[in-house]
Amino acid sequence: MAQPQAPMRPSRQLAVLAAIFIILASIVWFGGKGGWRDRLEPKLGLDLIGGTTVTLQAQNLEGNKKPTQAQMETARSIIDQRVNGLGVSEAEVVVEGNSNIVVSLPGKSDDRLKQIGQTAELRFRTVLQQTGDTGATDPSASASASASGSPSATGSAAPSTSASGSAKPSDPASSAPAATPTPSGTAAAGATPAPSDSVAPDIATQRAAVQKKLGDAVWAAALAEQAPVDFSQAPDKAQTYKGFKDLTPEEVAVLPASMQYNIPYVTCDKLNHRPVGSISNKDQQAVACGPGVKYQLDVAKVLGTDVSKASSGINSQNGKWTVNLSFHSDGQNRWTDLTREAYNGGQSSKQVAVVLDNTVVSAPTIQAVIPGDAEISGTFTKSEAQLLASQLQYGALPLSFKSQDAQSISATLGSSHLEAGLLAAGIGLLLVVLYSFFYYRLLGGVIMISLLLSGVLVFMSLIILGRWIGFTLSLAGFAGFIVSLGVAADSFVIYFERLKDEIREGRSPRSAVPRAWVRARRTIISANTITLLAAAILYFVSIGSVKGFAFALGVATILDLVVVFLFRHPIMTLFARSKAFLSPRVSGLGRVLENRPTTEATPATTRRNRPKEA
Repeated sequence: MAQPQAPMRPSRQLAVLAAIFIILASIVWFGGKGGWRDRLEPKLGLDLIGGTTVTLQAQNLEGNKKPTQAQMETARSIIDQRVNGLGVSEAEVVVEGNSNIVVSLPGKSDDRLKQIGQTAELRFRTVLQQTGDTGATDPSASASASASGSPSATGSAAPSTSASGSAKPSDPASSAPAATPTPSGTAAAGATPAPSDSVAPDIATQRAAVQKKLGDAVWAAALAEQAPVDFSQAPDKAQTYKGFKDLTPEEVAVLPASMQYNIPYVTCDKLNHRPVGSISNKDQQAVACGPGVKYQLDVAKVLGTDVSKASSGINSQNGKWTVNLSFHSDGQNRWTDLTREAYNGGQSSKQVAVVLDNTVVSAPTIQAVIPGDAEISGTFTKSEAQLLASQLQYGALPLSFKSQDAQSISATLGSSHLEAGLLAAGIGLLLVVLYSFFYYRLLGGVIMISLLLSGVLVFMSLIILGRWIGFTLSLAGFAGFIVSLGVAADSFVIYFERLKDEIREGRSPRSAVPRAWVRARRTIISANTITLLAAAILYFVSIGSVKGFAFALGVATILDLVVVFLFRHPIMTLFARSKAFLSPRVSGLGRVLENRPTTEATPATTRRNRPKEA
């Protein structure tokens, strides 16, 4: 015997559905910028709207060797992971020729696209000395703390006289806030001098050429400097070292570390624009810049390969975007040892610079031994923090890349294919609606309204997902939404046919609706669960447009379940209480209502009142 059903209050479910619509609509409208079209337009894929493409030209980090096919494929895979780590954008990453990788993203030009090819070699180095960047006071020089393609610890390109950051364990209470270093024009007391460079033969050749360009006397004088030169105190040296002003970033890269640090004409602008990999040798001291500050750095004792996980988030204390790092077991030990060395029992705490390629992203003062995770902080924007986390998560590239200018590309399929897809979807939807009204009459209206609500939910979700995770709608994703219409139509058929079965058994329409819902609900949930599992498996094992198809199918299936539970059953409960629902011509139940027993008694009651056979 079926369990008695609790009284149904459809107004509650309908109120929840209305609240969901209001919340989503508010996010869509108030979360967007520009006019109404910009606020209500979802992000479309390369095949429908076109986008931006950048060609990355490979340059081997080991010199002028030709990149191998294995290196190019590894680089392509890492870049593809980085791009998709920024969202479900269905970007295209392909190898072109022997030394180029072409990256294409949908939509308008994105500055992050040029940064995707950044090598992203992470180094943690103790700060030995620091001084202000003299180029920051020269109007003809740019003292931006980040070179093109490098993440910046500040939100703008304006120079800054401080470098902020923090490195702390998982428990914030176990570490004091990071101090803010003050640039100084003199060497720090007790700083150890840089060791003599041990350079590769090709670097030695380039260095000899730079020495010849400057002159042996100037070279020897610069090499003998023990601290940053102050031209205001020694104006004659400004004339002596003026040749350094004409050096290119490539030539600056081969200078000894002491020259890069002590000669003011070697500005942060030149240091940041050095070729990628210029300070990748972990066993050599290096010079790099933060915002308005030039640092002399010790050898690297913790590397990017020691990082097991990188993620972006908002610091709960100051509300700023940060990048959180977790280490492998051996890397965790090295990180703890580095902080112990920098802390030195609190007697002379030092800064530890977080160096990404040629740039100091953060340089916090270590104020406790840190046995836990690390946090890279600064005035990151959301996109900068996400990009940096993506770069560190998937590792450094085996090659350095030179980014070409971004170019706009037209849609690979064009608007005609989108119009054709919309037309096909419209025709299919129209046929479903016509058949539903023909076969189910009043119940067909429930189908039409449900599909309309699902469509509005899907549309608003597309806009929100495009803003939050970069989801772009391609033709494949559009196909996923169309397929979901079939899944939604199946759930209608299951429910309505179960309703007819209940009425055939002698129950009234009002009592048959909740009973039919209980029995049909299991089948509907099972069918949608299978669809969701298939979409999830397809999403995780596929790439490109197939991934977009699976994602769209999964989202649409979830939204269909929302409409089923919060609209379809409540509205059917309301219809069952109306007189029109009892009319065979109006309700769509047809002969089922005409042939049902005239009494409202249950089958069990009918059997009890049946006369006994002789």
